[in-house]
Amino acid sequence: MPLQRVKKVLEQYEDLKIVLFDDSTHTAELAAQTLGVTVGQIAKTLVFMADDSAIVIVTCGDKRVNTRQLAKAVGCKKIRFADSLTVEAVTGFVPGGVSPVGLLEELPVYVDQSLYEYDIVYAAAGTANSALPIRPARLKQITGAQIVDVCK
Repeated sequence: MPLQRVKKVLEQYEDLKIVLFDDSTHTAELAAQTLGVTVGQIAKTLVFMADDSAIVIVTCGDKRVNTRQLAKAVGCKKIRFADSLTVEAVTGFVPGGVSPVGLLEELPVYVDQSLYEYDIVYAAAGTANSALPIRPARLKQITGAQIVDVCK
């Protein structure tokens, strides 16, 4: 189960706790409304195909990834969104609940610098009705992410 996989990873971090909701928060807007925060504080986790390899990028819910800048940052020729079947196969999560923590496969993770505008951001925790409140620097540390500047 996706939520249990995330919980298992987080067991070693006593400072991190998952928040569960009765309703779906599968979009940044719904998550922000449910949490009572700005859309920017929702850390959306996206999967892209960098040439033929899957990568993960976490960015603010109100930002859009500039794929040209992302391709340059990760050193590939072609970037495109991964389809939903690929997302689920490589992460173990369905779109709308993709967590940057507890991925099925070891994937390169990138954190957009826009997350650092906030003290706390809220990432999905494996389901469309869960959130992980976390500091951007802590997210970077736990995921082994690289910081990039690829959003507008």
